[in-house]
Amino acid sequence: MKLVILDRDGTINRDSEQHIKSPAEWKPIPGSLEAIARLTQNGWRVAVATNQSGIARGLFDMSTLNAIHAEMHRAVGQAGGRIDAIFFCPHAADSNCECRKPKPGLLREIASRFGVELNGVPMIGDSLRDVSAATAAGAQPWLVLTGNGRKTRDAGGLPQGTEIAADLAAIAARLAP
Repeated sequence: MKLVILDRDGTINRDSEQHIKSPAEWKPIPGSLEAIARLTQNGWRVAVATNQSGIARGLFDMSTLNAIHAEMHRAVGQAGGRIDAIFFCPHAADSNCECRKPKPGLLREIASRFGVELNGVPMIGDSLRDVSAATAAGAQPWLVLTGNGRKTRDAGGLPQGTEIAADLAAIAARLAP
């Protein structure tokens, strides 16, 4: 099975320092929906791994998060793609959970649910947390330059072997030529 793991905010949709708190605030990055469609049409299974500390902070509740994800599923489906599963960490940044990226818990849960080893599985995100989680889980880290990606790249300290691409569409073109 070909599996790809995507961060959400800054990779699939525009990020916000105030958090994405409603389906109306969820806006796809140009080309991201078509990139997911390209991947799924070429036999890739797509999972999303996203930190959602806004739940712990009381900025939104589970029904709102579900509505945001329903909008994302709808938009991806309209573009001809599919997201097979969404895994999220609802905990605050200062919690000591195993699921909050940069820890590898979410990625390990994805591996367990899909019955795969993560060695070589692309994990695509826009932050050091994303690529660090990929490295810790044994996946292949990819940094997109959308969202916080340029700032992350420019700050340095990326894990060895991190691939860098302009956006999700550029990676999809490489993975699903």
